[in-house]
Formats: sequence, C-alpha cells, structure tokens
Amino acid sequence: MSQVNAINCIEVPLGSEDKAIEVREIYVNYFRKQQGFVSSTFYRASTQSDSINFINVVVWASQADYDVVVNKGYENPDGMNEDGMKVLGKGFPAPIIVHPGVFEIIGK
Repeated sequence: MSQVNAINCIEVPLGSEDKAIEVREIYVNYFRKQQGFVSSTFYRASTQSDSINFINVVVWASQADYDVVVNKGYENPDGMNEDGMKVLGKGFPAPIIVHPGVFEIIGK
C-alpha cells in the first residue's frame, strides 16, 4: 500500500498567521504520536496572495493509518475524531479557512 498525503491548502488573513502556525503545531504534535505518521511539512507562500497562502502536507504510511486518526471526523460536521481533536482542517479557527484533501503519490 502506498503512502497517503493529507494536503491542506489554507487561507490565512493578515494578522492570523501566528494563530495558524500555533494551531498547526498543536496538530502535528498530536499526529506525531499516531501510528503511521511519517512526516509533516508546512509551507508559506513567498508571493502575495489573496487566497491560498499556507499549505500543510502530512504524510501517512497508508490510507488505513490516516483513517484511524480521522475516524469519526468524517461523520460529524465539526470533524471531531475519537480523541477529541477536530480533524479534516476543522481545528483552525475563523477567519482561517482550510481546504483539505487526501492524495496518494502516483508518479515522481
């Protein structure tokens, strides 16, 4: 089974950058303790953008490992999983907007 990449494109308004970085760090510390976590990389746009200006990539060993962490997050509107963490990008407070996606590598 191939690795799975959870890629969140994040809109962070001016003045909310520190909050976005803080929330991301909370989640990465949680993910690091989960089975199947491989890595996480956080990007900030180096050019001015009015929309997507941060990207967070979290790599999981498999879809099954990712699903265990997200579990009930799929089933409820606030994305709360069984550990009480808001997943699927829902842990970031307004006015930060997250566009989550899950991808598998098919070529390099």
